[in-house]
Amino acid sequence: MYRIVLIGAAGLIGTLARYWLSGWADERWGATFPAGTLIVNLLGCLAIGFLFQATEEKYLIDPVLRSAILVGLLGGFTTFSSFGVQTFNLLREGEIFLAGINVAVSNVAGLILVWVGYTVSRSL
Repeated sequence: MYRIVLIGAAGLIGTLARYWLSGWADERWGATFPAGTLIVNLLGCLAIGFLFQATEEKYLIDPVLRSAILVGLLGGFTTFSSFGVQTFNLLREGEIFLAGINVAVSNVAGLILVWVGYTVSRSL
């Protein structure tokens, strides 16, 4: 139960950080291009790559705290970072085909499903 509460609290912090940073970027550069989302996704990927490796091999920390940071904080900040580290792990393990499938399906199917959801909602 402690793990779940800690992940949830960290997720709240990550979500609020995403909201603040995206809003700040959109105010600064306008909302024509999703600069805020791009910044959040790229920062999240940098952070999860660094922290994933650091807490796995260099600075071993409590697994509950590691989950709170990687799943809660960064998962709340951006799920794109989770996608990035999972795809990276497939590449690291030599699973190039599976990594390619993950990238292709996540992006292509994701965009198609956004369109499907939009179309279904619009027709109701």
